[in-house]
Amino acid sequence: MELPHDRPAGEHRAGRNGADLMRRLYHSVVAVSRRAWRQLTSMRTALVLLFLLAVAAIPGSVLPQRNVSPEKVDTYLDTHKQWGPTLDRLSFFDVYGSPWFSAIYLLLFVSLVGCLVPRFRQHFVALVKVPPKAPARFERLPQHAVLAGSGTAEDAERIRRVLRKRRFRTTVRADGEVLEISAEKGYLKETGNLVFHFALLSLLFGVAFGSWFGWHGNRLLVEGDDFAFCNTLLNYDEHALGAQVGENDLPRFCLRLDKFNASYLDNGQPVTYKADVHVTQNGKSSERRLQVNDPLRLDGANVSLLGHGYAPVLRYTDRYGKTSENVSNFLPSDGLLTSQGVATFPDVNINPQTHTRDDKAQIGFSGIYLPTVPSDPSVNSSAFPAENDPRLMLQPYRGVLGFDAGAPLSVYTLDTRQIEAGRLAKFGDPLMLKPGQSATLPDGTTVQFVGTRQWISISVRHDPGQPIVLGGAIALLAGLLGSLSGKRRRVFFRISPTGITAGGLPRSDHPGFAEEFAEIVRAAAPAASVPEQVAQTESVEEVV
Repeated sequence: MELPHDRPAGEHRAGRNGADLMRRLYHSVVAVSRRAWRQLTSMRTALVLLFLLAVAAIPGSVLPQRNVSPEKVDTYLDTHKQWGPTLDRLSFFDVYGSPWFSAIYLLLFVSLVGCLVPRFRQHFVALVKVPPKAPARFERLPQHAVLAGSGTAEDAERIRRVLRKRRFRTTVRADGEVLEISAEKGYLKETGNLVFHFALLSLLFGVAFGSWFGWHGNRLLVEGDDFAFCNTLLNYDEHALGAQVGENDLPRFCLRLDKFNASYLDNGQPVTYKADVHVTQNGKSSERRLQVNDPLRLDGANVSLLGHGYAPVLRYTDRYGKTSENVSNFLPSDGLLTSQGVATFPDVNINPQTHTRDDKAQIGFSGIYLPTVPSDPSVNSSAFPAENDPRLMLQPYRGVLGFDAGAPLSVYTLDTRQIEAGRLAKFGDPLMLKPGQSATLPDGTTVQFVGTRQWISISVRHDPGQPIVLGGAIALLAGLLGSLSGKRRRVFFRISPTGITAGGLPRSDHPGFAEEFAEIVRAAAPAASVPEQVAQTESVEEVV
């Protein structure tokens, strides 16, 4: 067996060099990690990350977001073919779910935690421990005073009561015949500062928690039993689910709009929107009223009223005598509810004997609805948002509507690709119809404007982080007020048989500390004694 001392000296030196190298490498990694952690958890880094987070959120408010409005994203990509794909690859259309935004968010969260936990520990220690000993030389403090006469134990007790009455934390120390009183006040400033920053941390957590477990969707709800809405993803016009939410996690309920009432000022400005809805949830039905800023609070979701509009009802009779009815939601284009939309009839002009359809005989109408027709016939906008004198202007189209092409189509406009290709063309002159009025098209078919149904736009939302954000916002405001109003200061008294001396030290900017110190000294002075000196130094020297 080979013993260690029998090995060549070179092998021993190589082993020691290797161990030293690993030790130096370990210490270097530890040192770099410590420096990186100190830099990350500094307040300066937290402020920089907070600024970067605000800058990173700008594209989310400027560019359309895919989780909110995917059709606007597609329109943007079609319009900006040069920059659009690059921005899409960089996740600018999904800013709040992008890796770079999440990285900034996570770093800010870690930075705040690493910065606040040590400060909280230090502040807690400062709250529970007694004030420090009095300095040896009061004349070096910013405020000091000398009281005439000799001091006794009764004077020390009286001074302590004076300070406690002013809500100072006090402690009395004895050194032979000398009694020292140390008093401190004003921890509200640091407490408010910590509450402010912890509230900011809770806001970040609440927003992240709501983003993970929250969801929302938008929907147009038309009056009538045939247009009831049930809470499933397929029934939403737009929706967005949190990262931890699936389709089966949505609460089950149904809504039906029974009646809508609106009141307006003379200039057309809306005063009240009131929607009477029928709610079914958990096997129970109830009649509820939905208003602006007064949402329905259901089990697992809130339903808010966003807007209102009209849905014209058209009845079309084809050349074989078959009648079809269409209820189309028209979107308002101004504050007076001048509305635009389309009504399509793809399944008309079908021969009842051969059951064949002439695809080139599909009918569509592009229209403008005026709730109140203006006195000037050349103006194509409503005079008032209520239906005082309604008119429906229609332009008939005939040809191929494009529903069988397989491409996504908007329900608010006709397919422009079919019009540009000549497969869908205008069919006759524009029509102006009153409710109940009919018109005959060039091929002998008829269209009737039956009337309108009102619709409302609703937002269904569940945000479990909302209570956290609300509590954080309240705490943030309270902490800010405490941080601005708190003034930390210390007062010391030394009572000895030769006299009483006092000193004061503001621990933060406190312009009124000189007056407060003078009042404390006058209140603490013996009845037959007057302070001989109340002075303020020109420069503050840290002595405590």
